[in-house]
Amino acid sequence: MFVTTYASDESKIFPYPVNKVVLENGLTLISIPYESPGIVAYYTVVRTGSRNEVEIGKSGFAHFFEHMMFRGTEKYSAHAYNDAVKKLGSDANAFTDDDWTAYHLVASSSALETIMDIESDRFKNLKYAEEDFKTEAGAIMGEYNKSYSNPMLSMFEKLQDAAFTTHTYKHTTIGFLDDIKDMPNQYNYSLQFFDRWYRPDNCFLVVVGDFDQTKLVDLTKKYYGDWKRGTAKRPEVPQEPPQTAEKVISMTWKTPTLPMLAIGYHVPAFNDREVDIPALDVLSQLYFSESSSLFQKLVVEEQLVDFVDGSYQNHRDPWLFVVLSRIKDKTNIEKVQNAIYAALDEAKTKPVSAEQLANVKSHMKYQFAMGLNNADAVAVTVGNYLQITGDHESINRIYQMYAKVSAEDIMTVAKKYFTKENRTILTLTQEDSK
Repeated sequence: MFVTTYASDESKIFPYPVNKVVLENGLTLISIPYESPGIVAYYTVVRTGSRNEVEIGKSGFAHFFEHMMFRGTEKYSAHAYNDAVKKLGSDANAFTDDDWTAYHLVASSSALETIMDIESDRFKNLKYAEEDFKTEAGAIMGEYNKSYSNPMLSMFEKLQDAAFTTHTYKHTTIGFLDDIKDMPNQYNYSLQFFDRWYRPDNCFLVVVGDFDQTKLVDLTKKYYGDWKRGTAKRPEVPQEPPQTAEKVISMTWKTPTLPMLAIGYHVPAFNDREVDIPALDVLSQLYFSESSSLFQKLVVEEQLVDFVDGSYQNHRDPWLFVVLSRIKDKTNIEKVQNAIYAALDEAKTKPVSAEQLANVKSHMKYQFAMGLNNADAVAVTVGNYLQITGDHESINRIYQMYAKVSAEDIMTVAKKYFTKENRTILTLTQEDSK
């Protein structure tokens, strides 16, 4: 067993002490004392998401398997598990994203042993019949239909499919429709998926709140110590080649909707030791926040759109910086598009003032600090960085990099990534009535 304690440090953005314990089977426990008397947030972070769906025909499986994890074991059936959680006055839930899956609950700290008993049991001993598997597959089909009745979600499905040719980011977390239709036939593959990814050496426990560290470590060894390491080979994710030409696509929507515009630019993976991603994050605040000139022009003054946004979400592999806008009249699509290009061109050539840059950095730090206002928020924040790099210290390193971002860095990344050949443009308009 490997034990490390990271003390709190006023020079770092993350203000709480962190305890790290690694069991012999590879499971890592991250525990963070937090002033929430009688309350504990409990997260199991699985470093597997739709990014890992390499095999043809298996897109959407990470999200699907999240559902199967609530199907019970011999010790705790699905009904018994739900009853146990309710008796704790809690509500167990989960989510899946491109790079990870997380299972979480918030409950009384006095119930910590019960939580660890029921959570460890389903990760070690999940068991479900083929009929239950097929039933859940039908529920996923219903979820897909509900989600993609939303034009914005459908846009992102088309945008990712067009922007990526090789990487698994080509499909959204819920997966391609044809693969979802075939999920009822994938029972045997689901067993393989569990054996491959749901292993201690691919997971973190994150516990935040009111607990005794010695007791927590003892309980972790008691309930998770016999969890077997993974032996199945985990496939490599294919890397996306550079985009060399602009892609332009359009789609129509049958029901009434305002026109929408999405522009995706390929950008690097999250990296807490290089300036590109921090510079792009600062750029997004400078040029696409509500105080930006572009927002004021398009939303407030000319009232051509009801919103405009440009941002990057942290990913383990190279992802997209997406500019998104909903336009009030389709005759103004080109005008809005040109205004966005003009703002990005300005970012390439006009250095921001020292005062403006300092204000944005200060706001970003304040916003992050204010977000750590309860045990659950702390747990999901730490879990998010763990799933990307495997190291909670990435939080401090990335904010140290933010502090180093210069006006020149912002111009450099704008020139580097916001090019014509590196972008994919998608417009959505309402289908013409006949």
